[in-house]
Amino acid sequence: MASKTVARRWNARAAVTAAFLVHGLISAVWLARIPQIKQALGLDEASLGVALLGTPVGVVLGVRCTGRIVARWGSRPVVRVAGVAAALALAPVGLAAGPGTLMAALAVLGAALGVLDVAMNAQGVAVERRWRRPLMSGLHGAWSIGSLAGALLGAGAAHLQVPVRLHLAVAAALLTAVAAVGTRGLLGASAEAPPGARKSGEGASPRPVRGVLLMLGVVGLCSFLGEGAMADWSAVYLNETLGAGAGVAGLGYAGCAVAMAAARLAGDRVVAAFGPVRVLRAGGLLAAGALGGGLLAGTPPAALAAFTLYGLGVAVVAPVTFSAAGNLPGVPAATGISWVTSIGYTGFVAGPPLIGLVAQGVGLAWALAVPVGLALVIALLAGVTATAQS
Repeated sequence: MASKTVARRWNARAAVTAAFLVHGLISAVWLARIPQIKQALGLDEASLGVALLGTPVGVVLGVRCTGRIVARWGSRPVVRVAGVAAALALAPVGLAAGPGTLMAALAVLGAALGVLDVAMNAQGVAVERRWRRPLMSGLHGAWSIGSLAGALLGAGAAHLQVPVRLHLAVAAALLTAVAAVGTRGLLGASAEAPPGARKSGEGASPRPVRGVLLMLGVVGLCSFLGEGAMADWSAVYLNETLGAGAGVAGLGYAGCAVAMAAARLAGDRVVAAFGPVRVLRAGGLLAAGALGGGLLAGTPPAALAAFTLYGLGVAVVAPVTFSAAGNLPGVPAATGISWVTSIGYTGFVAGPPLIGLVAQGVGLAWALAVPVGLALVIALLAGVTATAQS
């Protein structure tokens, strides 16, 4: 009996890791083909920008509706169906005939990814409880590995001039198989009862719970906004403000992304050793100090170091806040995670345009000070993660 229990725990961990890996692969495998899609459809920058809005719009819609779906059916079937749906949704992106159909295809892809995001994090919380130790950071590390692998595969397909339709059709078929087979060992709904659940009429007051979820969402928003700023503006800052070459400029976000992936893979042990509050507080201070110092130094080497250390500092913010939201007493994991994700992803979507608007008025160096302030907010609000019941 004990051996079967251990095997089920390992199967569940492997299955939810596969879900995170697949999500990362799907999210990134098509991005390198955007220039070919733009050229094939004859789009200018403005029409392409509007079409690309389909993905974040779909994600937000998917995230907002998933809490209720998972609360009714459990995360296991939702992860399995959404994983397959997200993989299959890659194919229509390559078949788009114009900006309207491209936006629609990306909206469907984004919605499936949004549903999968909340459901797999809810499943991750359930698996984490079964193991009785932090696992969420490692799961997000698997997502980072999947995203990096997807980006490299997409770049390879573009380099070999594989037709976009063929590339995305093959990717859809392969990832559908991985999503269907790799997630069979997920835990059932019985493993997802919220901690501290009480009898009907004896639940905790919704007002304090909503306040905690709001603060967790703000912590996530601060992290996602900074991450989005690094992704979209680090290369521009290095190239246009500091005069670095294109090759060096591209290393800005690469350093940030690699540091985040490495820190997430090691993050569970760090959180277990020091606790989520100390880790978030130290990470926020590291991110703020490193990025602020790099901006003040104003040299390419200092900026590269700053972007890398910023990624190291904020790496575990998302997994820790999602775990906290999924472990609030009396709140279903998917409901808490849906709330926090909805607020947090607003930062990822709105962050890059916000940085651009600020840069228009005061310059990009001062605009990138916004993530410095937000990292300090993360350190200030880190204590809210202690509210969760692990």
